[in-house]
Amino acid sequence: MAISIAVLDCDLLLYGRGQKTLDRFRLDDVTDEYLLSMFGFPRRFIDFLVDLLGSSLSRRTQRSRAIGPEIQILAALGFYTSGSFQTRMGDAIGISQASMSRCVTNVTEALVDRASQFIHFPVEEASLQELKDEFYAMAGMPGVLGAMDCTQVAIKAPNAEDLLYVNRKGLHSLSCLLVCNAKGVLLSAETHWPGSLPNCAVLQQSALSNQFKEDLHIDGWLLGDISFFLCSWLMTPLHVPQTPAEIRYNMAHSDTHSAVERTFRSIRTRFRCLDGSKGTLQYSPSKSSQIVLACCVLHNVALEHGLDVWCAPLTTSAEQPQLEEDFEQLDRLDTKAERIRQELIGSHFSEECNGIMGK
Repeated sequence: MAISIAVLDCDLLLYGRGQKTLDRFRLDDVTDEYLLSMFGFPRRFIDFLVDLLGSSLSRRTQRSRAIGPEIQILAALGFYTSGSFQTRMGDAIGISQASMSRCVTNVTEALVDRASQFIHFPVEEASLQELKDEFYAMAGMPGVLGAMDCTQVAIKAPNAEDLLYVNRKGLHSLSCLLVCNAKGVLLSAETHWPGSLPNCAVLQQSALSNQFKEDLHIDGWLLGDISFFLCSWLMTPLHVPQTPAEIRYNMAHSDTHSAVERTFRSIRTRFRCLDGSKGTLQYSPSKSSQIVLACCVLHNVALEHGLDVWCAPLTTSAEQPQLEEDFEQLDRLDTKAERIRQELIGSHFSEECNGIMGK
């Protein structure tokens, strides 16, 4: 009889619902394989999150069986990494859909509060030089501080300002402006922009743009594709390269900029709630933006813990570029930036420089 009761308790632990199971689900009660399959991360990473977020998730309450930080974190990780409906993940750890929703909200807010702790540009000169050296090692592009691009995350149609979030493909989405280093660590993440805005408009209004415009002593630049403005701190590819040096510049730019494309794929591979295969995020734009940012924080924390993720081979982007004449116009807007780009091409990608680098 004792064996039967033990089996019954195990079933309740894994699949049951109700308050009785909440205080019985502990990390020590399940295998590492179960944690990875259900929540996408190993035990040591989950323990770190409990220590990091525990103070924010512990609520004073009169309830004798309040949901503790550990369960809240497991609930949120399960949702982020599976993209499953909250009811299904709630069933796995024995909490109701309403409790599951609260757990996701609580953990998301706690991670967002710590975003600046884990997502930021380095300030020390040695760290900035390390950024440049790692990018230069990729394809010989000098002075690069980060690779930048926008990605779209599908959301449900909002109750207000519906058309503002309709992107070029006719879907509701957020436009997320991300910058990463050569290893895929995020240096900046703005996840709240409406999907209807073109990339250049997102950047123009962003905190990132203000940050670089105000730093008059910046020594280096970001890399962006042809959907962005060329400026003194943002190098874009030439739309129609005409010389061997310009072709080499474009090739080096593309190879180096691919770091952010790989980072997008890495985040979507790990956090399936963002990849669209399970449907759109069923939240308001504001809350959806917080979920995306929370996943960005977890991405960086995972990399700090040596938890890289397998990335699928690069496929053709679903995002289509703007009209060619728009790009030509953007390139003509900043003559100082054009001069800087031409000096960069002449000093690092000319025949003479190419011969020196090839030796």
